[in-house]
Amino acid sequence: PIQGYNEPKCFLTKEAAQALKKVQDELERLGFGLLIYDAYRPQRASDYFVEWAKDETDDTMKMQYYPNLDKKDLFARGYIAVKSGHSRGSTVDLTIVSLKTKQILNMGSPYDLFDEVSSIDATEGISKNQHSLRLLLKRRMEKHGWQSYEKEWWHFTLKDEPYPDTYFDFPIE
Repeated sequence: PIQGYNEPKCFLTKEAAQALKKVQDELERLGFGLLIYDAYRPQRASDYFVEWAKDETDDTMKMQYYPNLDKKDLFARGYIAVKSGHSRGSTVDLTIVSLKTKQILNMGSPYDLFDEVSSIDATEGISKNQHSLRLLLKRRMEKHGWQSYEKEWWHFTLKDEPYPDTYFDFPIE
């Protein structure tokens, strides 16, 4: 369990939710929808991730999250940060699902894989279709005011976020 995540709920600022709704509406016309993995994150949860990343003796999640990196490099490579945009309420991690089959589309790497193959612009190691799906997500999100994070195809922050300098720490309940 991660500190601050007490219920399986998704919180976003009103502005972020409205912008995300526009993306959802547009994708829906194509037979797709959005699946949110993570949205608002309490600062205490980010603090937990920072402590986890600093503990180089704990490598139980290495194969799942960082198989090609040393844990000590997660900060320098930009995968873990002391302050996360998620704690401002206008950053979201998401993917695309088929509305017909309810299946998550294959984007070429799993969510939260800290690796070069997860870059939104990666072409090596993924198929042309997977790259096209990443670009579909990126372009639709950007069209509606979101900015992508180049290292993670799933990570977007609202460009005109209402609380750019605030890191909230209320628990998700």
